[in-house]
Amino acid sequence: MSKVSSTTSSSVARGGAYVTLAPRNEVLEVESEAQLRTLLSSLSGVDAVGLEARVAKLSTRSLKQSTKLTALDLAISMVDLTTLEGADTPGRVRSLCHKARRPDPHDAAVPNVAAVCVYPDLVSVARDALAGSRVAVASVATAFPSGRASLAVKLADVREALAAGADEIDMVIDRGAFLAGRLGRVFEEIVAVKAECGAARLKVILETGELVTYDNVRRASWLAMLAGADFIKTSTGKVGVNATLPFALVMLEAVRDFAEVAGRPVGVKVAGGVRNAKDALRYLVVVNETVGARWLSADYFRVGASSLLNDLLMQRYKQRRGVYPRSDEFSGD
Repeated sequence: MSKVSSTTSSSVARGGAYVTLAPRNEVLEVESEAQLRTLLSSLSGVDAVGLEARVAKLSTRSLKQSTKLTALDLAISMVDLTTLEGADTPGRVRSLCHKARRPDPHDAAVPNVAAVCVYPDLVSVARDALAGSRVAVASVATAFPSGRASLAVKLADVREALAAGADEIDMVIDRGAFLAGRLGRVFEEIVAVKAECGAARLKVILETGELVTYDNVRRASWLAMLAGADFIKTSTGKVGVNATLPFALVMLEAVRDFAEVAGRPVGVKVAGGVRNAKDALRYLVVVNETVGARWLSADYFRVGASSLLNDLLMQRYKQRRGVYPRSDEFSGD
């Protein structure tokens, strides 16, 4: 089993073993669920008061007009344009893909979004509609949104999405298993999905609203990263509490600390509840102040949303022209 230090690159052990990690110059081998639990328990607790105070302070930051214009374009480029409804149709997905490629049909300078996210059975539709573009096709999988299914069913879900042309997989962890202390099961499922993904990017949804505490979110973030996640993601968007700035800050701090000791940057995706440009720009401020400029790209930060894109476009129009556009200026997709 290879050892990880702060100067090495990727290093998560696979194939039945858990992980070898070197936190700040101290080599620590984890080869059992008991050792994995010990490692996660050794993480420092989250100072909730301090965390929320920092979020409140960062939320008051104002941006100059020139900075705001740049930030709005950046936010657009980070959107995972999402439709995850039981009533989704191929026509709906094609319309969404058209908007993803050219968010503002009247302004070619507006960047395309990062990805379109759909259910596995609609991946092929999105793949065809996005052919020739730089927009990725993302698919939820592993019994989304509950994560309650056998590993065989979850892996079949992933294979279906990949076979249809998905570039990225958004998997969900079994929160019941995590909260019951079955950390090995959660870890091994992520490892198995990552192995199935091959070159496809893996985003691991923690469902922070169901994990309840900041400490649980920090531990789940580390568990997912140790198991090989390329991104950790806040939420499915299907529960009462989804993405929040405090939860995102906990995850960003975990990503920062993990990159320091493992030498591997991991992305963060916030999803659910980010509906307007003001909220999106607040997240960008928190990202910049916590992990720095490297994460200010779609390679390392995403926002999963549906209605957000229109507000970003409206605010961009207002910044450039001084007035808001007509309500029907942008499509409702």
